[in-house]
Amino acid sequence: MPSWEELEQRCRACRGCGLCAGRHHVVVGVGNREAQIMLVGEGPGEQEDLTGEPFVGAAGRLLDEMLCIIDLDRRRNVYIANIVKCRPPGNRDPKPEEQEACIGLLREQIALVQPKLLVCLGRIAATRLIREDFRITREHGAWQERDGRWLTAIYHPSALLRDESKRPDTFRDLLAIRAKAQELGIL
Repeated sequence: MPSWEELEQRCRACRGCGLCAGRHHVVVGVGNREAQIMLVGEGPGEQEDLTGEPFVGAAGRLLDEMLCIIDLDRRRNVYIANIVKCRPPGNRDPKPEEQEACIGLLREQIALVQPKLLVCLGRIAATRLIREDFRITREHGAWQERDGRWLTAIYHPSALLRDESKRPDTFRDLLAIRAKAQELGIL
């Protein structure tokens, strides 16, 4: 298994897909590298590309508020990453070949963090990490155990900014994440 430094170096040097051509920064991740809870989104947006840190724009501010509700904090007790490490143009969904180019790096991040809970933020992360035919509108908040790790998916914060009607479901999902973390002795 590579070290964090080796992984970050490989991410910065990556030319595995066309996304590298337009990037300002590779966005590897942020947070506690020994966290027992890991959150995975789809890919960096404009602000993330400019700063090199995931979830720093409006969706990131909302994510921070969501985490605060359940006693979590991006620097203290979670680690946040994305499926792809470079910004898709116009904030479009990452294409399958772009996801494929980055998935090995994400798997290494997961192996380094060793989280007990993995929370997919949105459909793209859920279809990549939980199940290819995952339906976020029907299955958000459902738990699945795989290899000693608990996985779930919630709506992506940017979806909540576009459609506030999803917020009550997400609030319930957040409470379930806190309950699962308490059950596992994480919180």
